[in-house]
This record gives sequence, structure tokens and C-alpha cells, in this order.
Amino acid sequence: MKAAQIKSYSKEINLNICNIPIPSISDDEVLVKVKAAAVNPLELLILTGSVRLIQDYKMPLTLGNEFSVIVEETGKNVTDFKIGDKVYARLPIYKIGAFAEYVSIESKFLSIMPNNCSFETAAAIPLTALTAYQAFTEELEAKSGQTVLITGGSGSFGELAVPIAKHLGLNIIVSGNERSKDHFINLGVSKYIDYSKENYWELVSDADYVIDTLGAKEFDRELSVLKKGGRLLSLRTSPNKRFAEDNKFSFLKKLLFSAAGSKYDKKAMKEGKEYRFMFVRADVEELRKITKITEEQNIKPKIFSTVFNLENANEAVKTMAKGHIEGKIIISL
Repeated sequence: MKAAQIKSYSKEINLNICNIPIPSISDDEVLVKVKAAAVNPLELLILTGSVRLIQDYKMPLTLGNEFSVIVEETGKNVTDFKIGDKVYARLPIYKIGAFAEYVSIESKFLSIMPNNCSFETAAAIPLTALTAYQAFTEELEAKSGQTVLITGGSGSFGELAVPIAKHLGLNIIVSGNERSKDHFINLGVSKYIDYSKENYWELVSDADYVIDTLGAKEFDRELSVLKKGGRLLSLRTSPNKRFAEDNKFSFLKKLLFSAAGSKYDKKAMKEGKEYRFMFVRADVEELRKITKITEEQNIKPKIFSTVFNLENANEAVKTMAKGHIEGKIIISL
């Protein structure tokens, strides 16, 4: 079978299309035929080695973190799926590899696809939606009626975070690009701030929570719009001590992450606020909840105008890396 792989960590985007054996499955796994896989910024973090302290991979490595698939074969212990089922997943971090014709995966990570989605739109959901759901319900512990600001939220994360937040009863403020304003207003944001014309830190105050998608350069501004006792959750800035403890990392990693995040923790604590960092995990129970929300609200994430094939996976990742794109980039098989 064909798979898009990297041979080593590198700052250069250089995926190789390789012929490798179709994987065998264990008693608890299923073999799936990939129909579509989504391209995420996480691919860049993995191929450059930026997440090695969180998860180090053996090389060569097949990239790809989320997909929609058809079940081809089931292990003898698998009772919840049958051959032909249409399913989707965010692959577990320790065993990625969606950019391939076939994948073996433990059945506990799979969920039946939303019935309102094609393979392409379904592939765009799991990783981003799980990130949003875990951010709201676990990291922020947000309650109905509270307000969340998402900085740089007009991309694929905001596309799914807004309807999930609405389902949870939250008020959402998004700062983003001008071209996405009408779309996000239609999605149901409480306020949309066009960053080319307005500064969110001048228009927002006493927010309950902030979700950061922009990184360390925005930290002080994001912290300034929070109320006392509020939480700033970053998807980009830096892991910290709490992140290391929650993930039960080794003593050495706890020291490293504590040191990396200490200045952010201290700044937040000084103002009576809290800094957190998260890295999305695979969770099938949450994915099933997301499936239900997707069906009930008829959520269909935007797909980038060009759908790539596996042979063009390198171009797909490079296109995503350039940024300023409309919709999720999809590799269709």
C-alpha cells in the first residue's frame, strides 16, 4: 500500500510516498481503508520534532492524525463494528498514520461517522472538535452563560469550536480576519472582532476565559482581558508544570516543562489568574458526543477549495503551512 512518510525530523517539509505492507491487526484492532484524511498544524509540529518531548516517534513515520474510513477487517475481540461500517477518529498520539491507504487501529478509538457528513467533511472533524470540547469542558470547566474569547479564532479551530460552545451554552467572542466575519456571525458568535480594524484587548474585558491559538507574543494582551480568577488556555504557547503533571510525564519532563512554562504561570498568578496548556487526546466517548452535536446542528466544516490526493500529500502540508487558507485541507483517497 502507499503511505506518506518522513524519514527523520526536519525543518523542511519533505514527505515521501512509499510502498509499505498493509498492516496486520491484533484481536482488539480493526483494519480500515482510508477514504479521507485531514491536514493539521500538528503535522508540522510532528515532522519538525517540536513535540518530541511529548511524543517521540520511530522513523520512518507515516503522518496524519485524523481520518474517515471504511472497516475492512475486524479482530476476533471486536464486537462494536462490522465490515463496511463508515467510521472516523482522531488517532492516538502514540500511533498516528492517517496518510496511508490502510491503517490498523484499536476499535476503542473509532466512532460511526455523523450521518450528515461526507467522508471529506467527516475527516475534518475529530481532532479539532475534540480540542474544542476538551478545552471547554475539561481545561476551562466552562459553564453555560460564561464568556470565552478565542484569539485568532477564524480558522478551522473556530469553525468547530463556535457551534460546540453554542451547544454548551457559552458566549463566544472571536478575533479573526475580515473575510470570515459574516460566516462566524452566522455560526452564532456573540461578537466578532476584525483584527485588521480593531484590537480585541481594547474591546474585551472581564472575560471568563481565553483560548489562545496565536502563541506567546499575544500572552500579555490575552491575560489583560481576563477577569480575576479567569483562565487562559493556550494551544500554542508553552507546556507548563500542570500540563506535565496531568499527563503523568517523567520527573525529567516535569522539570523541563515546569521551567518552560514558569514565566507564564507566574505572570498569571500575579494577576490572580491561571495559565494552562493543552494537547488534544483521542477519546471515543467525547467523539460520540461530538457526533451527536454534529448531526443535531448539521455542522459541516469548510473544506479547502483544492482537495489533494495521497501522491500530493507533500503539497497539501506545504499549503497548510503557508496559512491564511479558507477551510480544512483534505487528502482524499
